[in-house]
Amino acid sequence: MSQDDHLQRAVLAELEREPGVTAAHIGVTANAGIVTLTGHVKGFVDKYRVADAAARVRDVKAVANELEVRLSPDDKRTDEDIAKAAIGRLAWNASIPWDSIKVTVENGWLTLSGQVEWYYQKDAAEQDLRHLLGVVGLTNEIAIRPKVNVENVSNDIMHALNRSWFFDPNTIKVTAQGGKVRLTGTARSPHERKVAAATAWAEPGVIDVENDIALV
Repeated sequence: MSQDDHLQRAVLAELEREPGVTAAHIGVTANAGIVTLTGHVKGFVDKYRVADAAARVRDVKAVANELEVRLSPDDKRTDEDIAKAAIGRLAWNASIPWDSIKVTVENGWLTLSGQVEWYYQKDAAEQDLRHLLGVVGLTNEIAIRPKVNVENVSNDIMHALNRSWFFDPNTIKVTAQGGKVRLTGTARSPHERKVAAATAWAEPGVIDVENDIALV
């Protein structure tokens, strides 16, 4: 059995263990560590749950998520209903400045715009609304408007990475221009690579993270 075949079977086995996911509706192909997901799921949040499950499998370097969302008749909602539910959900989340975010809906597709001060607020808004019934897709166009001095962003991120037991300080390099950060170097797993990006995003003033860390 080839390495690609082994990886494909491992991902399918992991999807079988994911609660609420019908693995029979999902196709998996693997090519040099890159896994492609096709088929359909019953809800928008399931699309990301499946991708996260695939990414957990050893030797998966990247996931191409081409899953389609097919809502059941009972789960379909009007655009107006989705918009009202989205606004209400944001208003109840204490971590989100909901009055700074604009919501538009077209044919079940949510688009978020506006400005926030932190990346975690932008991410929290998206994570919260993925669970709404009737949503088939989401575009997050919320901009980050930092209120801090970004001159020391690169050094601060490097220090944060060095404090983590995940990383050898000699394997990751951080460069920054303004609030735009680029990560290079190597990591041992997709999880380490994800943690490095999350560490960079957590720094005040960061408005973009380009994660070019390679897996070894």
